[in-house]
Amino acid sequence: MSRKHGESLYGASRPMSLAGIDTSVSDEELTSLFRKFLDNKIHGISFSPYIDDQGPGSEIGEQQIHQRMSIIRPYVGWLRSFSCTEGNEAIPRIAHENGIKTMVGIWLEGDHEKNEKELENGIEVARGGHADIVAVGNEVLLRDELSEDQLIDHINRVKKAVPGIPVGYVDAYFKFVDHPRVTAACDIILANCYPFWEGCAAEYALVYMKDMYHRAIQAANGKKVIISETGWPNVGTPTGAAIPSHANAIRYFLNTYKWAEEDGIEIFYFSSFDEDWKIEDEGDVGAYWGLWDQAGNLKYA
Repeated sequence: MSRKHGESLYGASRPMSLAGIDTSVSDEELTSLFRKFLDNKIHGISFSPYIDDQGPGSEIGEQQIHQRMSIIRPYVGWLRSFSCTEGNEAIPRIAHENGIKTMVGIWLEGDHEKNEKELENGIEVARGGHADIVAVGNEVLLRDELSEDQLIDHINRVKKAVPGIPVGYVDAYFKFVDHPRVTAACDIILANCYPFWEGCAAEYALVYMKDMYHRAIQAANGKKVIISETGWPNVGTPTGAAIPSHANAIRYFLNTYKWAEEDGIEIFYFSSFDEDWKIEDEGDVGAYWGLWDQAGNLKYA
């Protein structure tokens, strides 16, 4: 990075409040700040390589992964993948070839046959040297698709198979409070923190995210906590007082990484690209979480 150690990209003279960047900052300044943060690399991003008419269930080829990854490669140090089947198992190797570290996701759900294939492939990826962190499952407790005992068994299986690689589980921050046995089984706590989905107004979202993070810290009992997902959509139907808009999305991004820079928080932003397939589960807002649109164009610069 070009800036000196401890020097903020935002600058000491810029106005900040508990809610984040002051509302007096112009749209032009916000765009310039966004570009500066991105050009100096953010810690990590959630990465799915899907394009139009694709989603879970689509077979993904390596050429497509290379093409999508080339878009984000200059701007991130880490990426988080979500699955180790349907071609996604190639993502970690290709990321390492591009100098990007990996949080390798093993997707779990209620289908135990599919889970077995995910686990086998995820272990193979890690044993091949392409996983810097392994995430066993994503929000299966939140979705009520596996029992606590089943999840812990899967976590322990992967830990035993890949000694020396940190193994954790991804879920909403409060699930690590609600399920201390799962928290204890993890080497590392991977907490999703979404003020938007809890209906928090944009002006209070930074304070609320900090509270989410600190609740996960308390539950972790000294284990490292990473924010495995957070973000804000720019289009779609509001959730309570949380309103999708271009201005709210860019301010949320900047507030997130200003805080991450100041306090040394490791954050994987959600997400790399807009994804139409998410509309079915999340409504219209689900398609607009990307920093890049579905065609690969940067949305906020």
